[in-house]
Amino acid sequence: MTNSYEYFVAQLINGITLGTVYGLIAIGYTMVYGVIGMINFAHGEVFMIGSFLSIITFLLLGLAGITWVPLAILIVLLVTMFLTPVYGWTIERVAYRPLRQAPRLAPLITAIGMSIFLQNYVQVLQGARNKVLQPVVVGGFEILKRGDYTVSISYLQIFDVVLTVLLMLAFTLLISRTRLGRAQRACEQDLSMASLLGVDVDRTISITFVMGSALASVAGLIFLLNYGVIDFFIGFLAGIKAFTAAVLGGIGSLPGAMLGGLLIGLIEAMWSGYFSIEYKDVAAFSILILVLVLRPTGLLGRAQNEKV
Repeated sequence: MTNSYEYFVAQLINGITLGTVYGLIAIGYTMVYGVIGMINFAHGEVFMIGSFLSIITFLLLGLAGITWVPLAILIVLLVTMFLTPVYGWTIERVAYRPLRQAPRLAPLITAIGMSIFLQNYVQVLQGARNKVLQPVVVGGFEILKRGDYTVSISYLQIFDVVLTVLLMLAFTLLISRTRLGRAQRACEQDLSMASLLGVDVDRTISITFVMGSALASVAGLIFLLNYGVIDFFIGFLAGIKAFTAAVLGGIGSLPGAMLGGLLIGLIEAMWSGYFSIEYKDVAAFSILILVLVLRPTGLLGRAQNEKV
């Protein structure tokens, strides 16, 4: 059965679903790096907080008697996209803005410190036990069947892909067509020159952190709805893999981040389906090494000249 075409399609669907999570988180990494040239290693914890805010909101909606699934998901999506970016904004103000002119190692260490702090902050507030959400969206379409083996795509997986595509289009248009996007691209080229030309650099960087955190919150909601179990430590490994996805796709490229996320998700799903699940992480990182040896800028990245 594991060699059948139907099984391959099933793993393909699972990989795309997982890849949307990694891709949405990876965009936050690549946006911050593109503007200030630094890696926000606390971004995985922002994703984790988005998952916790989602499950808390679902609980409160249940207590309030709001049980119509589309309305509940919409409310949770809006709440988590509004509250989670507060943490991203705080990380920028506390861990990055005071150290913007410091050596690159200083904000890197501070970001790792923020990551550990947020992990323990959530552990103290929510406890160390797993938090479980019963399935919210059920049902789907049967797309393939051979004998007793059926391949289905769930309504939730369709929702994940559609939501991810819409967010990608919205953010791409925002960056390419709006005044904020022009300010972000100016900051990406040169922060000092952008400031001289009238760009509010501090505001632009803060908004970039907020935008990346909003996408991470959506990834947290998708992860919760699909897997149903979260804890205070899920942000660490997801963050590392999303950072891997951003580098694989080409750090600084939004389409590259999403492509890298999808590739990491597909690699994990296919390796888990056809080989040993214990080594799926090794497979993902091995592919990263291979790509960077052959193409150091990543799949869609562009070589950048150092500013002197």
